[in-house]
Amino acid sequence: MEFTEKTIESELIFDGRVVKLYKDTIELPTGKQSFREVVKHAGGVVILAVKDDKILLVKQFRYPFKEIMYELPAGKLEAGEDPFEAAKRELEEETGYCANKWTDLGYVYTSPGYSDEKLYLYKAENLKFTHCHPDDGEIIQAFEYKYDDVLKMINNGEINDAKTLCALLKAEIKG
Repeated sequence: MEFTEKTIESELIFDGRVVKLYKDTIELPTGKQSFREVVKHAGGVVILAVKDDKILLVKQFRYPFKEIMYELPAGKLEAGEDPFEAAKRELEEETGYCANKWTDLGYVYTSPGYSDEKLYLYKAENLKFTHCHPDDGEIIQAFEYKYDDVLKMINNGEINDAKTLCALLKAEIKG
């Protein structure tokens, strides 16, 4: 069976600072036409930072959910930015740490049904503190947690962030 859909027309609906929204007219494999709404995003990085057998999590308010959340350090790619360089930048911005050992954990598509966002996952070890310097408007604080405590936080609903869960799983699988 054929699964590929063909773009007939793409219309920019919204051009924002973080995302762009397109409405695409497509042709289905059956020959019929339909529509897709697509959020275009530059992508980002997620860092599983390990310090003395503890995991660094950041705590911050997430406006869309009106909640304070615990997550792994992460951030948006700048236009044309190398994901590994972005990971190093984001780790220092959000936690104040630089890492001497890095492991590539692969990548995940966050919501492939409507977004092209791709997150690159890294594990950072052998950390050295420099200084925190979060982005403008970013109120964030880093905390260290034992791995078992992070698992408990996931189990009791304190951590529900998909990128954090994915990076932890990928690291567990890679060993």
